[in-house]
Amino acid sequence: MDQAGLVVVMRKRKRVIWLVLTRAVPAGLALAAILVLGANSWVDGRTGGAVYDSSDAIPANRVGLVLGTSKYLRSRRPNPYFDNRIAAAVELYGKGKVRKLVISGDNRHSSYNEPRDMKQELVKRGIPDADIFLDYAGFRTYDSVFRLKEIFGQSRFTVISQEFHNRRAIFIAAALGLEAVGFNARDVGGASGLKVHARERLARVNAVLNVLLRKRPRFLGEKIEIR
Repeated sequence: MDQAGLVVVMRKRKRVIWLVLTRAVPAGLALAAILVLGANSWVDGRTGGAVYDSSDAIPANRVGLVLGTSKYLRSRRPNPYFDNRIAAAVELYGKGKVRKLVISGDNRHSSYNEPRDMKQELVKRGIPDADIFLDYAGFRTYDSVFRLKEIFGQSRFTVISQEFHNRRAIFIAAALGLEAVGFNARDVGGASGLKVHARERLARVNAVLNVLLRKRPRFLGEKIEIR
């Protein structure tokens, strides 16, 4: 290719790059924003009357679903989301608003076990071992809710987590034909809280896609009876 031809090719490439940067990228960002806003609006709209801050006001259910999280942050400091969910579960159980607890979380390897850590803390605070059931395959909120129905046989229950998380779980439950309410554990402020809330916006898009595509968890297993 001579120099003139090379110049023409380079100009064409620059034009394509310019078109991508000025049209395709903004269009993609606009579409992403619409998806995020739409998913979050749908989740909030479907769950408005199903979340409670007061343990006195929330209706009683036999089973509470405690959504797992790590006991410690990456800095090895205590995780306030963990502590606040434990406190909320103890409060509900103590007032008789739930009689059994299913802790559903991640157990990706032997040194990381959300359900075990949460159970140990609940037992320390006086909840009987016999009233706590563990779901080690709650890798996602969608899996936790789906498995509560398929493995533990529950169609009506109380979700225990922070409000933003409860809303997503209740949205999933409703889409699966289940009746759920949520008891809101105390939220976390500061930079850590902002990060988690930002991730939640994207997590809701994923939840909506899972619901629309009728996804099934990777792991199910044998059924567990809650006595």
